[in-house]
Order: sequence, then structure tokens, then C-alpha cells
Amino acid sequence: MMKKPLPFLWMMLLLLSCTDGRQQVHVRFLNENVAFAASQVRRALATTDSTGKVLNPVTLNDDGTVYYCGYSDWRSGFFPGSLWYLYELTDDTLFLTQARRYTQSIEKAKDLTWHHDVGFMVGCSFGNGWRLTGDTTYSAVIVQAARSLATRFRPAAGTIQSWDVTRGWQLQRGWQCPVIVDNLMNLELLFEATRLSGDSAFYRIAVSHADRTLKEQFRPDGSCYHVVDYDPVTGEVRSKQTAQGYSDESVWSRGQAWAIYGYTVCYRETGNRAYLDQAIRTFEFMKNHPAMPADLIPYWDMSAPRIPHELRDVSTAACMASALYELCTLHIPQAEAYRAYADRIMASLASPAYRAVADSNGNFLLMHSVGSIPHGGEVDKPLNYADYYFIEALKRGRR
Repeated sequence: MMKKPLPFLWMMLLLLSCTDGRQQVHVRFLNENVAFAASQVRRALATTDSTGKVLNPVTLNDDGTVYYCGYSDWRSGFFPGSLWYLYELTDDTLFLTQARRYTQSIEKAKDLTWHHDVGFMVGCSFGNGWRLTGDTTYSAVIVQAARSLATRFRPAAGTIQSWDVTRGWQLQRGWQCPVIVDNLMNLELLFEATRLSGDSAFYRIAVSHADRTLKEQFRPDGSCYHVVDYDPVTGEVRSKQTAQGYSDESVWSRGQAWAIYGYTVCYRETGNRAYLDQAIRTFEFMKNHPAMPADLIPYWDMSAPRIPHELRDVSTAACMASALYELCTLHIPQAEAYRAYADRIMASLASPAYRAVADSNGNFLLMHSVGSIPHGGEVDKPLNYADYYFIEALKRGRR
């Protein structure tokens, strides 16, 4: 007579069965969304190729036509970066050819010294190209871009100045050395440049900026200010404000996503536990925020007065999902919970509420992002950086 299986064995068999089933569903989800992304981007490429030009799509104009940017636009690296990711995800050499073409088209960005966003511009394009091909012409561009970015380092403040204040609305705000939380996203370029060149000055600048931002940019609850203005001579903090949020003390959502992602990278590159703790603190703040919608796609500002009738920001959600998948690789005890949370974000992004119908939306992948409501720019529009982080999250989710 056979003995009855132990309850523990039954539980383990059931768990393995459920896990295998979840993995199969996850793989199907990823594959379907990669196929959708590839199809949309192929159509976008066919449209631009028909003009005989290299046109870099960013968003939609108010009349529904696609807005294309030049190399000096802070968003110029996202579409080339998406092409690199799609080549990695599909092995389709069309994407390799076009990634090289579009990346080359923005090479002059490496010499911009008035721009703090060369990390976005060069890292997403040349950085992914270097990672996937080992082409040394790409690594040389990365190092030169890091040199350009380093010219914006202000020793007294210990930070990289984000915006020049000699013209435009930045001048009108009366700032002297404004630093925005977005700037954390550009530090990855400096870490990579130290690896490539052996020059530790890039690393030291990145760490100095990360440390000062950690000290000054965050509130006790884990949320962050958008802008901290420093005195460039004394290094003292002059003010803490916003440029794209609802108010100076509000919770501009994409700023929180930049912080989560940025400090995840800083921890990965340095091993400094303070960076990991801040990434987790800011994420936990967002996760537990009473205004966080059930579908996990944040409002453009979590303090905006008309919630739940405020606009959502898909770019925030995509960036958070990608950051969370990366966090899960860093041996943290919350890994399984964070992975599940990222999966839920991605399921919402891929739903009909946020993912475009094929051959629509200017061939962008996602709908309903918010660029800057205070400036009236890209309000409830598709954005190429939302698509970039969505594709990056698919790649990291597959990993």
C-alpha cells in the first residue's frame, strides 16, 4: 500500500506548477508587446524613410502630425535607444541598421556644454550601441560627452548645474545654479566614462552630485523636490522649488520616477547603501501614496487639486517599472514584491487604456503622457521617452 504524499510535497508541486504557469503567461505577455512595439516602430521608420531624411520622432503636434527633433533636443537619444533595444529583443537586422543610422545622426550632441541632458542623449543611443556592438567609435563619443557634461560641475555646490540661467523662463525665475532631480539620470554616463577612459574624475563628479542631491533634494517622507537652486560661489541652498509640478511642495510624479531610477543606478555603480535606501524610500512613498490609482499609472502630480480628474502620466509609470526590474537584480529582500508591482504596471501600460491601437498614435507605442503642464507642453500626448522606458522594461522583464 502506497503512502500518501506528504502535504509539503503537494504544496511544492502546486507551487512549481503555479510558478511555471505564471512564467508562461509572463513570457507570452512580453513577446506580444515586443511584437507590437516592433510593428509600430517599423511603420514609423517606413514613414521617415519615405522622406529620405533621418527624422527623430518625439511626440505629436496639436494637429496630430509627428513632431521631430534635432540632435540638441534633450529627447534626441530615446528613439535611437529604442531601436537598439528592439534589435536586442528581436534580432531583426533592420533595427540594427536603423539604430546605427539614427545614433550617428545625433553624434554632435557629444560636444554640447550648455546641456545637462547629454546623459539621456548619448547614453540611450551610443551607450546601448556600445553595449551591443563593442564599436569603439561609440565608446569615444561616450567619453567626449562625459567631458562636456563635466564642464557643468560646480565645485562649491558639488553638483552639475542643470539649466543655464541667462535666457528664457529660467532667467525669469531668478535662479543662479538650478539642479533638477532629473539630472540623476545623466550620472550613468559619467560612471561609464570612468570605465572606458580610466579617468576617475568622472566617477568623483557623479558621486559628489549624487551625495549633494541626496542631502538637499528630498523631504522626510521620501519624496523629492524638483528644483534646488544653489549659490554657485558659496554652495549654499537658495531655494527649493518646482518647474514642472503643481507647486513647490507638491509631488511631481516623474521627478519621483527619476529619483527611483537614478539612485538605483548609483547604487549599482558604487555599492553605496544610502543610494539604494533612497531609491526604496521614494518608491515606497509612491506605492503607498493615498492618491495612487488602482491601475498604478500615477497622476502627473500626486498633489494636484482635481484628483481623481487629473491627467495620468504614462512616462512616469514606464520609468518606474524599468527601475523596479533593475532593483530586483540588486539582491534586495523586496525583489519578488517589486517585480510583481512592475508586472502590474506593465499590464496596465499594455492595456487598451494606455497602449495605442496598431497603426495609430503617430506610431508611438503609448498614449497619455504629460510633458509639462505649467509650460503647456506635451499635455496628454505620446512621448518617445515613455516608449523607450516601456521597451527597456520589456527587456528587463524578459531578463
